[in-house]
Amino acid sequence: MRAHILQHVAFEGPGSMAVWLAEHAGSVGYTHFHAGDALPDPAEVDLLIAMGGPMSVNDEHELPWLVAEKAFIRAVIARGTPVLGICLGAQLIASALGARVFPNGEREIGWFPVTAEPAPESCFGFPPEIEVFHWHGETFELPAGAVRLARSEACLNQAFQFGERVVGLQFHLETTPETAAEIMRHCADELVPARWVQPAADIEARLPAACADINVLARALLDWLTRP
Repeated sequence: MRAHILQHVAFEGPGSMAVWLAEHAGSVGYTHFHAGDALPDPAEVDLLIAMGGPMSVNDEHELPWLVAEKAFIRAVIARGTPVLGICLGAQLIASALGARVFPNGEREIGWFPVTAEPAPESCFGFPPEIEVFHWHGETFELPAGAVRLARSEACLNQAFQFGERVVGLQFHLETTPETAAEIMRHCADELVPARWVQPAADIEARLPAACADINVLARALLDWLTRP
């Protein structure tokens, strides 16, 4: 299996998913947009993972590579290839499929629960409720034909499925203590006290136990996306 990762900033990599990829992927390619890397041929990708980042999918004027990235995501989806989008990556999938991405009512940063939504049996099944790691200020409308899989009190569209093998997550299942420390270091200015923004000390207090729980779910999701 040829996996490919779309990485937007150096400090938001695959996290715990790197272990699963080492076990299951014959090769793992990267497009580091922050380094000016080129995109591969969509036909050469068997699993696509779009990571997070502090930019907006609407920043096409300042970041013109977003246009090419969305076109690439559309092409990969059209081939029936499994695609996973995380945070910004989920917003990119939504935007690539014609849905609107816009500021959420409140910024959501820290460990907060998401609740599973009723969904057809053909969809990935989330636990009824699980505490996950959030770091976002924007949200998205569901693309036409997509199914909502999870919500939170602060944000309606937390996870969705499009077709049989495309899943977007507004939250992070790949978070490890190391990746959490990196995002807190690079985005510390966003930790402004608010209802859905936890202090750094509260975020750190949930590590590493909460990471272990969500990393298991990340593995299950990758297994499901790449099922025969």
